[in-house]
Amino acid sequence: MPRPSSEPNAAASSPANDRPAPVGFWQAFAFWLKLGFISFGGPAGQIAIMHQELVERRRWISEKRFLHALNYCMVLPGPEAQQLATYIGWLMHRARGGIVAGTLFVLPSLFILITLSWLYVAFGNQPVVAGLFYGIKPAVTAIVVQATHRIGSRALRNNSMWAIAAASFVAIFALGLPFPLIVAMAAAIGYVGGRIAPDRFKAGGGHGSVGKSFGKAIIDDDTPTPAHALFSGRRLFKVALVGVLLWLLPMGLLTALYGWDGTLTRMGWFFTKAALLTFGGAYAVLPYVYQGAVESYGWLTPTQMIDGLALGETTPGPLIMVVAFVGFVGAYTKAIFGAGSLFLAGAIAATVVTWFTFLPSFIFILAGGPFIETTHNDLKFTAPLTAITAAVVGVILNLALFFGYHVLWPQGFSGQADIPAAVIAALAATALFRFKLGVIPVIAGSALLGLLIQFLR
Repeated sequence: MPRPSSEPNAAASSPANDRPAPVGFWQAFAFWLKLGFISFGGPAGQIAIMHQELVERRRWISEKRFLHALNYCMVLPGPEAQQLATYIGWLMHRARGGIVAGTLFVLPSLFILITLSWLYVAFGNQPVVAGLFYGIKPAVTAIVVQATHRIGSRALRNNSMWAIAAASFVAIFALGLPFPLIVAMAAAIGYVGGRIAPDRFKAGGGHGSVGKSFGKAIIDDDTPTPAHALFSGRRLFKVALVGVLLWLLPMGLLTALYGWDGTLTRMGWFFTKAALLTFGGAYAVLPYVYQGAVESYGWLTPTQMIDGLALGETTPGPLIMVVAFVGFVGAYTKAIFGAGSLFLAGAIAATVVTWFTFLPSFIFILAGGPFIETTHNDLKFTAPLTAITAAVVGVILNLALFFGYHVLWPQGFSGQADIPAAVIAALAATALFRFKLGVIPVIAGSALLGLLIQFLR
């Protein structure tokens, strides 16, 4: 007889008909901490990791309940993978479980990006660092093009979706309309279109079927909703009140210390708005971040924005964590605490923007989760979300053109094209599209090519 595994929650530790043993809070804490360090690959990769670990291997939650939670997170603004971790943590261990799961999903990335951002601004002009980033920038351009194709192939399923994508591209590229207005217009079109022609505005399934089973789970299909996850008007009011206070108190403190026009105050307000606009993933909100951080406030240059995205692609956690880089570089270069406290300014700004970016996600889960768990009804916002996702394709295409312009013609169209950068971009695109390589190997290879070109010059 085979010897049973010592892993108490591994799928192999008991027959499929046996329910795994309950998971303690600190056991879950250890898993969420581990997840924070291994969550590479963007939302698709992060969701896949959670599915493999929580549904297939450990059987903490069933396939159906996992997808039910994911569907809710998909219609929310914000990083869906981080919200999914928060949701499952909350379902298993109440509010503290959700807060721990969501925080640990972000915290390692924050510390890593603070360190990398400091190395970037302090030593970015060194030949080795400059060479690495020279190769990374064309790769980022290819990655954004791939994101446009990936999202477009899923979202543009009929002529109506193509029309919305084309209109959004014209709106942002030719007319210069702000991203929030484009999102609002797309949502309105989706709302009306969902009533007039519902078949054209149905959300795509893309996350697998609900029929799979990997054996009984701790939170199974027929597991009663725990008491803390039942909808309660009083609990909803309490969560909403705490959430508002957690936004008002730091915003009020920043305003009192630095005024409404202070850099940290403006960052807090700007990234609060950004947090409410991240429908369709981080790539969708990057144009809005660019409009504010580069054009409106001047916290970064266009080149620094591209470099920040490169760093965000190579670290664990949500890609929207690029906001930590934006905050760090903006506060560091503006020396908001004086020339002697540059690192402190950057670290505090990175923390501030991370707080205001992710706070809404926690509120959405802790406030809305009980309603979703209690009703188990289909969501009613799929048509506006479908239209927004189509519009996002046009917005991301604009972002790809923006990156391509600054990377391939660094001195503008009046200057010479950067042929080596174009070659690296072509190689990166080939690796992504033809050979299906992951983002990390492509960025690493491109960085080495950039270093080689820097050495040969």
